[in-house]
This record gives sequence, C-alpha cells and structure tokens, in this order.
Amino acid sequence: MENRRLAGIALLVLSAFTGTIAFRLATPAIAFYTRDVLRASMLAVSLVSMSFVLARALTSVLGGLALERRKWLVYLGAVAMMGNALAVQLYPLTSSWIQVAGIKLLNGFLNGLSWPMAQFVVAVTTPKEIRARVTAVYFFFGSIASLLGNYAYAYTVNLGLAGQMWISSAFFVLTGLIMLLSYYLLYNRITPRSEGKSGVISLDPGKVLIIASLMAVIVAFTSGEITYVYVAETLELSRERTAVLLGWTGFTASLLSYFSSWFADVRSEAKTVKLTAFLAGISPLLTSIKTAPTVFLGVFLALFAFQSFRPISRKVLASYHRSSLAIGGVNAIQNLSTFVGGMIFGLAYSLGEVHIWLSLNLALLAFLPFSVGLFVEGMKIGKDIPPKLL
Repeated sequence: MENRRLAGIALLVLSAFTGTIAFRLATPAIAFYTRDVLRASMLAVSLVSMSFVLARALTSVLGGLALERRKWLVYLGAVAMMGNALAVQLYPLTSSWIQVAGIKLLNGFLNGLSWPMAQFVVAVTTPKEIRARVTAVYFFFGSIASLLGNYAYAYTVNLGLAGQMWISSAFFVLTGLIMLLSYYLLYNRITPRSEGKSGVISLDPGKVLIIASLMAVIVAFTSGEITYVYVAETLELSRERTAVLLGWTGFTASLLSYFSSWFADVRSEAKTVKLTAFLAGISPLLTSIKTAPTVFLGVFLALFAFQSFRPISRKVLASYHRSSLAIGGVNAIQNLSTFVGGMIFGLAYSLGEVHIWLSLNLALLAFLPFSVGLFVEGMKIGKDIPPKLL
C-alpha cells in the first residue's frame, strides 16, 4: 500500500485504540456508580447499557445513508466522537439511573455515527485480499485499549467518577482529531456507493446478517455495564479485580481472534463462521455455571466468537455496491439484537438460580433457544452462495 493510504489506515487503527480507552474507562465507572451509588436494580443497569446500544443502532443506519448522499459527511463521525467528551461530563451530575440512561442514549447516538463510519473506511480502503486481517487488527487494537481502559479504571478509582470522566473526555477529543486526519488522507479512496453490481462474494450476505443478529442476542451479556455487575456479584469480586480480569479476558479473546481472521482470509470463511457460531452458542451455558473458571471461559468464548465473526461480516458486506449502508445496517442489526439480549438478561435476572449438581443462573439459560437457532444457521453457511449480489 502506498504511504498515504497506509498512514490513513494506521491512524484509524490508532483511533480504535484511543477511543476504546475512553469508552472502557467510563463503562465500569458508570456500571458501579449506577449499581452501588444510585442503588439501581439489575434490570435498571440493563436498561442503562441497552439504551446505549439502541441509540447506536438507529444512528448506524443514518450514518450509512448520509455517506451515500454526501461523502464529506464522513467528517461528521469524527465530530460526533469528540461530542462524547462533553456527554460523559454529565454523568457525575446525575442523581437517578434514569438520568444515567438518558446520557447513555446520547453516547449511543454519537457512537452510532462515529464507529460504523470508521469501520467502513477501514474496510473499503484496504485491499480485498487482506481486508479481514486488517479489520481484525483494527478491532484488536481496540481490545488492547479495552484491557488498558480496565486497568485505568482500577487505578483511578480514588479519583471518583468526576475525575475519571475528565480522563475519558481527553481521550475522546484525541480520538476525534485522529479520525479527522485519517479521513483527510483517505478521502479520495472512500467510495460509499459504487455503480452497478457487486463483485464476487464468498458468503450469502442474508445468512451473514441472520447469524450476526442471533450472535449479538446471545453475547449481549458481555456488553457494557451488565457484564461487570454480573461477574462481580456472581463471583463476589471487588470492582477493581473484576475490571482487570475482564480486561484480560477480552484482550486474550481478541488476540486469538486475529488467527481466525487469518484463516478466514487464506482458507475458509465458511468454516470460520461455523466455528464462531458454535462457540457463541455454548457461551451462555458455561457462563451460567457459578464458578470462576466457567464464568470467565464463557465470557471468553462469547468475545472470541463475536470478535472473530465481526471482521468477516465487514469484509463480505464491503463487497456490496451500497457498502456504507450495508456496514451501517449490520451495525444496526447487531445493536438492536444486543438490546433484545440485554433486556432478556435484565428481566430474567430476578429469576435467580437453579441447582442441578451445580448452581446455574437462569438469566443466562434463557439464551439457549437463541443458541439452538445459531447452531442451525451456522450449519447452513456456505451453501447456495450467490455469485453476485445485485
């Protein structure tokens, strides 16, 4: 790749790093503030988390449509990222979980504009033969930052929520500036919509979207504030230790997911999707078993499966002639599905446990019908592949 394109893509990878530090520092801080200080129920914590993903789902599609009409609106994504810096300053001013959820809606709206645009630009400006791997590197740098963000939370607990949000704000502003420079460098290569038919594609995009939806429902228990609260309360861990252990779990899952992306690029995307569907399907069952090894193994498998599948889905949809809308659409579908999964978890959490040799959490067992659906759809992948998508 020539220097200008390489620099632009490298900057977007860097933005995934700095932006995720900002987000991951804020997430556990808001989670434990809502649960411990505001005394919110688990359903309320779920609503806080899911208000973010619901708003992000709606604006993901809007961002894709906007890019189709005016390519220069890609810069809006960078401005929206910087808007998060102002939004997080409102959290210390809240006195109820409803107010927290309202600010989370604003965060979701801004992130729905910013991140799908960045993912689209990475996918569409990268050569097709290495697209899944480069996209995996983009998400991997986000996972490194997730680990560091969790450590940052653990080491800044004494600063209080207000102090932590100032650090988060600084990283959001830095991320927006990096995105602006990257889009300037890559602007001539951004093609939100191409004329005519798509090129040859390897998987049926319709089946990819179905699997994306089912997987997002199932792995919703690893999304946002609910994960920290569930793990801390189930295993009776401190807030700091929970953040660090989840950070390492996410980092390890992302590191290993690069190899599955490599396998998808050079060997078989269909086999990789089948594997990720199976692992995501069994993850809630493992996490429901109230022991440290099974809880963290379940979280790990859910994250590994989702992070392995995500680059493949972006690669497939980047071949569609309305690629910006397609990538915005898959983001929207996954976020809406995550909202559904989070609400299922929050509503079922009050059901408690069942004891069959081991203690099993019923909120996680509620995902098993979706797991069966994912197994079935995963087995279908790779069959009846259309040569072109109109």
